Amino acid sequence: MIELEGVPELIDPVMICAFEGWNDAGDAASSAVAHLDREWKGEVFAALDAEDYYDFQVNRPTVWLDGGVRKITWPTTRLSVVRTPGPSPRDLVLVRGIEPSMRWRSFCNEILGFAHELGVELVVVLGSLLGDTPHTRPVPVSGVTSDPDLARTMDLEESRYEGPTGIVGILQEACTHAGVPAVSLWAAVPHYVSQPPNPKATLALLNRLEDLIDLRIPLGELPEDSRAWQLGVDQLAAEDSEVAEYVQSLEEARDTAELPEASGEAIAREFERYLRRRDPQPGGLAAEPGLDAAGRDGSYLRDTAGGRTRPPKPQAKDESEDGGEGGEEHTDRTDGPGRTEGPGPEAAD
Repeated sequence: MIELEGVPELIDPVMICAFEGWNDAGDAASSAVAHLDREWKGEVFAALDAEDYYDFQVNRPTVWLDGGVRKITWPTTRLSVVRTPGPSPRDLVLVRGIEPSMRWRSFCNEILGFAHELGVELVVVLGSLLGDTPHTRPVPVSGVTSDPDLARTMDLEESRYEGPTGIVGILQEACTHAGVPAVSLWAAVPHYVSQPPNPKATLALLNRLEDLIDLRIPLGELPEDSRAWQLGVDQLAAEDSEVAEYVQSLEEARDTAELPEASGEAIAREFERYLRRRDPQPGGLAAEPGLDAAGRDGSYLRDTAGGRTRPPKPQAKDESEDGGEGGEEHTDRTDGPGRTEGPGPEAAD
């Protein structure tokens, strides 16, 4: 039985979820929820029993010292609540943890139990995947739902995916069957620079979340980190002609595919989003991801043999290597020239 004695009555609550692992390329999704929790000082009110859902040989506990006393942190999923400021406050229930190793149906039922007790009106599950997207362009974010009515009213894609899925897809389907409106937001991370963190993808998810739930999100240093990240990747790509040529081919393909979208209506829509995201505080402007992008050092990519940072070279088109799902790392399958694919935005099924 779920008891929530320490949680106040919530106002129009929305549940935002993210899970480390297969659904979290570049740690973009889990970092987005961590950002919300940090900016609005979330208060943890519940944690799922780690014994029920995790294989500790896959997701190992950690030992740390607290004033000379050894303590253990167990891998689990925690729930916190934040009350957003402003003239129209809205409460968020943040769910952040690691993709469970077992008992996925019970895991989802437990989260749905909290959603029911708290009166949650909408569940938004964040995910990130690896794809053929250039780091120099705005991060594509797809909104997916299994509910046809929700897809129509919120201008989302209706999922038609068939194939392997992760906890994001399972939780969304559990919500749908329980009659709880649920949406998945997926950010695409360049497969040739997949190592975390990826602040540009995190920023894109938060911007899309703003549009979805009509809520102003303080972005802090994320816009600056996003520019720094891109400049770092630019510098690394410039060191390798093969990578630079490959990035250019991705840019051309992306620009060609999006050319029909460069209409007056599309430009006006993007400008409206820009105005909504403007921050009156100095230095608080949240630009659309990818615009005027610059970056910082590329320490997230390291050539251990050469002792310098650099992106990996794309593989030949006929090379492929299957990888399994495992533990806390984002493990995917390789398909194509240096391409590592995640579950795909349609994996909400």
